[in-house]
Amino acid sequence: MKDVQFENVNERPEGKNIFMGTTATDIMGKDDLTALQRPIFLHWNHGKVKGLFLYPEEASIIKNIKRGLASLFQVQLNSGSINEEDVSGNCKVTYQARQNQVTKMKALDTCKIAKTGFTSHNKLLGVGTKATSATIYTMDDAFFKTVLAEENHVLSLNAHQAVAGKIVSKQKLVLQSSEAGPKVIAGKQVGSIMKKLDPKYAVSSLPAEPVKTECNNCPSLSEHWKEIRKNFQLENLSTVDAGRSFLSFIEILRRSSKEEMLQILRSESIGVLPQLVDAVTSAHTPASLEAMLEYLDFKNSSDYLLQERFLYAIAFSTHPNEMMLRALLDTYRGKIGNSEMRDTVVIVMGALIRKLCLGGGCKLPAVKEAKEIVLEGLQKPDSGFDVKVYLMALKNARLPEGIPILLKYAESSDGPVSSAAISALQKYDISFITDEVKKAMNRIYHQNRNIHEKTVRTAAAKIILNSNPSYMEVKNLLLSIGELSVELNKYMLSLVQDILHFELPASKVIRRALKDIRVHNYDRFSKTGSSAAYSGYMTRNSDTSSTYSLDILYSGSGILRRSNMDIFILGKNAELHASQVVIEAQGLESLIAATADEGEEDLESFAGVSPVLLDIQLRPITFFKGYSDLMSKMFLATGEPMYVVKALVLLIDHSEVIQLQSGLKASAEFQGGTSIDISGGMDFSLWYRESKTSVINRGAMVVAGRIAVDSSFVKAGLDVSFETVSELTFLTTVKFSEYPFLVCMQMNKMPSPLRQYVTKYERLPSGKAYTSRKGKTQLLAGEELPLYQENSNMCRKAFSEESSSSESWF
Repeated sequence: MKDVQFENVNERPEGKNIFMGTTATDIMGKDDLTALQRPIFLHWNHGKVKGLFLYPEEASIIKNIKRGLASLFQVQLNSGSINEEDVSGNCKVTYQARQNQVTKMKALDTCKIAKTGFTSHNKLLGVGTKATSATIYTMDDAFFKTVLAEENHVLSLNAHQAVAGKIVSKQKLVLQSSEAGPKVIAGKQVGSIMKKLDPKYAVSSLPAEPVKTECNNCPSLSEHWKEIRKNFQLENLSTVDAGRSFLSFIEILRRSSKEEMLQILRSESIGVLPQLVDAVTSAHTPASLEAMLEYLDFKNSSDYLLQERFLYAIAFSTHPNEMMLRALLDTYRGKIGNSEMRDTVVIVMGALIRKLCLGGGCKLPAVKEAKEIVLEGLQKPDSGFDVKVYLMALKNARLPEGIPILLKYAESSDGPVSSAAISALQKYDISFITDEVKKAMNRIYHQNRNIHEKTVRTAAAKIILNSNPSYMEVKNLLLSIGELSVELNKYMLSLVQDILHFELPASKVIRRALKDIRVHNYDRFSKTGSSAAYSGYMTRNSDTSSTYSLDILYSGSGILRRSNMDIFILGKNAELHASQVVIEAQGLESLIAATADEGEEDLESFAGVSPVLLDIQLRPITFFKGYSDLMSKMFLATGEPMYVVKALVLLIDHSEVIQLQSGLKASAEFQGGTSIDISGGMDFSLWYRESKTSVINRGAMVVAGRIAVDSSFVKAGLDVSFETVSELTFLTTVKFSEYPFLVCMQMNKMPSPLRQYVTKYERLPSGKAYTSRKGKTQLLAGEELPLYQENSNMCRKAFSEESSSSESWF
């Protein structure tokens, strides 16, 4: 290679051209330029490169550029497909030959080469890639006249494809002249001939070798922490600044040592420590895991908040490893001071089992041990341990071998246990819901063996209706409407209408069953009550759709029995259960001298919330348990929401190195951080004769994509980002000053600012740089999400009563 020059791909004015006034020596340095201009030797036989000879001590990037040039000589003159080795690795290549032209198409997704990187187990949170490579050879007397190679890589975030980037790599060879070469050197082997030419040359493989990159002028961990610390304060948690700081901090944590992390952890106050624990755990490096295990003392029951944040950060891990699960197993077998943390360890263990199995790690020793703990905890329950904890762990793990165990607990007469078992079954893929499972669900719903709580029966009905129900299963469910309690009648009727409204798979069978006049008649479909099931769209676009569903079930006395709010994000080939907040109450009828429903006469007073976040079941939280606890909290209640989940979560984490045909390497990283603040509350007033429940979801999300080609002497890159803040509030007001009770539900989506930025840059080691930045902002309008018409009517009546009473003297 001679006369080496650096130029912009696109023409630019002098002031924006970083290569203006520079030479190759200025940019590369004398040593690298000399190495680049040193000749390469090919053992070339019938269009195939049998050997490549280079100086071993040359820099890796220089050798890879030479490999990229040598790979252009890998060709054949007849059509066909073969596996061929070049700078990209061992790849499947298809040749098309016609007259004086040969076209080579390389299937880049088949290339076998040493790779580094990771991505999310959920495709919706992953990155889609499309890559093409084509080389056109123009021939003249069986030799190249021109060689034109072009390679394209397009990367985009599956959930939001506006966050995307494209890499185009081109090579061009043009035959300038031909002349007589040196005299033939005879020898038995190519290697011996090369020794005669220059003993410093050594044979080298064609696939590119790894290139180490160093971060120059990067801030230290402590320096960066000082800059962003204020954004980790609790009051700033659900802001975009917190999300940005979270992502930038993780990037530096991944380059830091255990000692550096421990120094910051041990010097911080409790106000920012939970968020700091989120970040350090989310770094997903051996050093960060070791730092957290050394810092946390699970024997100390007072540190439960930090322990919980550590465990949940592991549960939300996008690409966990066996080391994480091994750490949980060691913690489980050790002494744990707080019983709730012991429960959380088991629940999180289930989440890691599933994620490791999805990554092909089901046979890892740690996974086998964790499976045994979860399954034995259900098969041989310990009297001192709550079986519901193991059921929640199995819900997260979704082990096929656990289904028979879940069926046994689902048909038990213990309401909370049965409910937990059915909730676990709901998470299984429809392919696992066999006829045996559906028969058990039918027995539960129709109470063939035991009397079950209404929350258990409705959960069983949902499994039946969501699992390709038969005509007779649907008909029997519909015939039961009218024979149930008032609120259960109304709920089942609303559930069926919601399936029809949303055109879910069961809607076809339901419509067929409704043609029977014994099923579809006024008496059956005119049932009154306050319970309801309703679904709707929150957002719909070309990439994803998000849906919400509300299930509200009341007792016969009109007191809230169960409130369930789900949010799903649906992509083209994947879905994510983004969140679920279940508020459950029982045994409150005595407060208003009402009669309890069938099967619920002896239930203890209880209210609590059970959250699911990012498809992970978290440990439930109890508002009160027992009559005395209820009365004390009722008189001390302020109506303020109780936090359910507060966390910084690394939602998207994708990293890969792309080997280009030119020999250069491109690095692609996409990270998405979300700051979450979910709170729920229940306010019960005997004086005003009303109850209110609230679920508030606040959060900010920041996604950053970085694509860079770093040759050590020139760096070019593209940064794309997307950020938004959102708030969703769900309020339920029940007025029991009259009967039937007035129930009003409201679901409000606050206005959401949305910002997108694209930054392109080129940079030389001297500091000379060019940067181009563009941005787009918009405000997504807030709205009150629609619910069913009966709810709107009751809200109007409830609020009209409030306004009239506020105007009276007494």
